[in-house]
Amino acid sequence: MQPPRVIDVHVGTGEITVVKQTPTPNVDLDRYVSVRHWATAADGTRVPVDVVRHADTPFDGSAPACVYAYGSYEISMPVWFSVARLSLLDRGVVWALVHPRGGGELGRSWYYDGRLLQKRNTFTDTLAACEHLAANGIAARDRVAIRGGSAGGLLVGACITMEPERFRSAVAEVPFVDVTSTMSDPTLPLTVTEWEEWGDPRSEPFASYIAGYSPYDNTGPARYPALMITAGLNDPRVGVHEPAKWIARLREVRTNDAPLVLRTSMGAGHAGQTGRYAEWRDEAQILAFLLVTT
Repeated sequence: MQPPRVIDVHVGTGEITVVKQTPTPNVDLDRYVSVRHWATAADGTRVPVDVVRHADTPFDGSAPACVYAYGSYEISMPVWFSVARLSLLDRGVVWALVHPRGGGELGRSWYYDGRLLQKRNTFTDTLAACEHLAANGIAARDRVAIRGGSAGGLLVGACITMEPERFRSAVAEVPFVDVTSTMSDPTLPLTVTEWEEWGDPRSEPFASYIAGYSPYDNTGPARYPALMITAGLNDPRVGVHEPAKWIARLREVRTNDAPLVLRTSMGAGHAGQTGRYAEWRDEAQILAFLLVTT
């Protein structure tokens, strides 16, 4: 596990010179372990999962875990370095980055198998990864959190409505959770161009298929995990009403009293607040929520 760095490569000799590297004072990076695992999906597909933990974290099925995934738009998610994540790792939390179908990690077919009428593969791949963590002693079965943003927030919503009792807590950042309504309104800025990713629910077979996984449509009576949802009042991609109406429905139908938190940034857009300190404050709130509820 290494922080970002800029290098010069001598094309003749192959010699590498580090020009600049993000400093990590008072941090021994050798104390962290990163390992690639492979989970097996229901259809037999092997799903890559990158697991990062502190070297002292026990490997006996007792550790809490935070699962992160995106899985859309053919975007590949590298195991990026995060100073903030060290706070979780130092407290014994395992961090797992799942690469479900719908992303671009394993080529064009990997993307096609997680879009349109194959979109459910994105969610079932992630659930299979969570099962892999528990079955192999990487994480405690009853202490798994899940986190994602935007289309990754849709993934979070789909996973916790499909298997709500699998997760202790969840964080959905600016989540795209009302797929049916948004994709049915061509007057919205992104709807028409997004049909290539999700399909047009104004006609079959997309109407039934999308309704089968859209989190808002599938939020019914259940014991849901502790959930923190974020929204931006000026978000042009995911309207602030989507996370707001979803948490309202959750509060109405849930059968338990786990914390449900909606944090709306009144001056932010899709990417959250700007400015170094505002961003750190927002991240600190999310990490604190995960630590307390997981």
